[in-house]
Amino acid sequence: MLQLEISDLITAVDPHTGHRLPVRRSEVIRQLRATGDERAARIVGRLPTDEDGVLDPHAVDRLLVLVHTELQRLSEELRMGERLVHVLGPLFTAIRATTGRAGPYRLVDVGCGLGYLVRRLAATEALGKDVELVGVDLDAALVGEADRLARADGLDCRFVHGNAFDLPEAATVYVSTGVLHHFRGPALEEFFQAQAASPALAFCHFDIATNRLAPIGAWVFHRARMRHPLGRHDGVVSALRAHGDETLLRAASAPGIRALLYEPRSVANPFCTTLRPVVGVRPHLEAPLRQALGRAARRLVGPEHFAVSTR
Repeated sequence: MLQLEISDLITAVDPHTGHRLPVRRSEVIRQLRATGDERAARIVGRLPTDEDGVLDPHAVDRLLVLVHTELQRLSEELRMGERLVHVLGPLFTAIRATTGRAGPYRLVDVGCGLGYLVRRLAATEALGKDVELVGVDLDAALVGEADRLARADGLDCRFVHGNAFDLPEAATVYVSTGVLHHFRGPALEEFFQAQAASPALAFCHFDIATNRLAPIGAWVFHRARMRHPLGRHDGVVSALRAHGDETLLRAASAPGIRALLYEPRSVANPFCTTLRPVVGVRPHLEAPLRQALGRAARRLVGPEHFAVSTR
């Protein structure tokens, strides 16, 4: 049975109102034990509760901020900012060339956490001053900390608590890092369909590349860099829950979107490719994107690549 990430279970939010819901520690432990994960159950068993057995929301918030702060260090070591710009730079070049208008364009980071990538993009202005940077997350504590960090550095970006697909302003491009593996079954297709149905021109979602080395690499990285047992546990489970290349392309192939995968397993070095993006563009953007990528366009493949390689 597929293991669960503790961080997905210890907070709950009403999807319509965004209001936080109480979470009983015993129910979280029950779900973890149902998957045979006694270690995770013990970790949750040490979290504080009130007299009714409901997890202390303030303690949970502090813990998640701590864990996401450590995750930021991993993002820095994996050079996620540079990897994102490597794809997004050419993508915005293609968008500018085909829209026939000046900006602003809007990038929305779905499930931004502490907003590391949005803040880095704002600090470096790597995508240009005509790109508005917005981070969105359902966790109010993480959004609050992301906003505090951005204001402390005087960065031109903003963070919103809520649903990224219910923003009053339309996104030009949706991005995320480490979010896709949280969606299972129909929820993964619905995630992409929501973007295809929006006015957005493209999306670029990075997630863990599936290979035999990924769980080992995740264990080594998180053991070395994460102090809290929850972060170490969830880091390894994330690698185990990652979707394969064909699963991502199939889910991302929503109406009106050309789904592409950058550095799929068949052309990537498993020792170097820890995360890779699934990219979706409106069909008229594919040729300009490939042109803007130059030689790197050879790493960009569509569903037909897998149809040929499996014959």
